[in-house]
Amino acid sequence: MVALALFAPAHAAYAAGAEPGKQLQADPAPCLAAAAVNDDDRIASLCSTLLDNDKTAKPDRIKALIARAGVYERRAALDAAIADYDSVLWLDPTLPDIFNARGELWRRKGERPRAVADFGAALKLNPDHAAARANHRSLAQELERAGVLKAVAGKPSFNCATARLQVEKAICASPLLADLDREIHGSYVRAVQQARDPRDARTTRREQEQFIASRNAQFGKPGYDLQKAMRERLQRINGVDGY
Repeated sequence: MVALALFAPAHAAYAAGAEPGKQLQADPAPCLAAAAVNDDDRIASLCSTLLDNDKTAKPDRIKALIARAGVYERRAALDAAIADYDSVLWLDPTLPDIFNARGELWRRKGERPRAVADFGAALKLNPDHAAARANHRSLAQELERAGVLKAVAGKPSFNCATARLQVEKAICASPLLADLDREIHGSYVRAVQQARDPRDARTTRREQEQFIASRNAQFGKPGYDLQKAMRERLQRINGVDGY
């Protein structure tokens, strides 16, 4: 969240002796007071009124935009919140908090390249910005994992070029079965490595060998459901809550 310090009381700014019919300079106090106590309904109303006034001073306009963006974000109106942060950065492109806040919204929308760019912009302005640094690091790790998953998507744990058994060829021909096979193998390896008792590791190896032997022998026979058998094996390794 953008620091509430931005909403410190501002001086009232009504123009004295304004000509009839001319718009008076806006008083930011009601909007900023609503922002100080997080009164979303009043923020939405009062800050919008302030923003509609052409005579609103630039600093007050920025504060009103930030306050209203917070309301939009809390109401899950992400596009509207982003639009307000866009306006803030157009008025003042030197605010790392706003780049970070907009980056978090881009990330929620799944726009990860834009989120990375905003987190990077925040860090460029303030290399010590803890939230932007944490966001940038976690998103980079997320993108790295996504890249790895994309690289192995639809590939089983074995080399399809050397597949000889019909069941192996069926797994290679189905991205769904290939992904299941890779998940089973990965979970099996992890279970063996993390076993605290050597006997548990031996049991896991024996069960895996039995599963593969049964899979190879049963595939193609009436009533045998390969996908079901694979899902049951994965659940058996990971536990009921692990899949």
